[in-house]
Amino acid sequence: MQKKFTRLTLIAAVLSSVFLAACTQEQQNKISRDIQNWTGTNGVLEVYAGDKLVRRFLKVDKISTALGTDDKAPRAYRYGYGVLDENLNMIADPDEKKVYFEVSDFSNTVFFENPR
Repeated sequence: MQKKFTRLTLIAAVLSSVFLAACTQEQQNKISRDIQNWTGTNGVLEVYAGDKLVRRFLKVDKISTALGTDDKAPRAYRYGYGVLDENLNMIADPDEKKVYFEVSDFSNTVFFENPR
């Protein structure tokens, strides 16, 4: 049984590699984003005023682009949910709550995967 499972795993890995190699870079990026949307990420969104950090959101799964109700055109802001890191210590403390946030396209923001 173990040998059959290993062989099937190897075949699946080879087929996946061939499929991804046939995709354009844009398609590969979309597949990666779709997988991350499904599995989630441990993202951090930092908002700056000039060179000073003023807000940090932890445990952000994804940031979405707002679309118009009638025209479905992208709006000039992004939104998501994350834990507001009030004391900016990079730790979601028990008294810090998950909140909804919006950031303008014109905001100075950095979004990255939490290294911890």
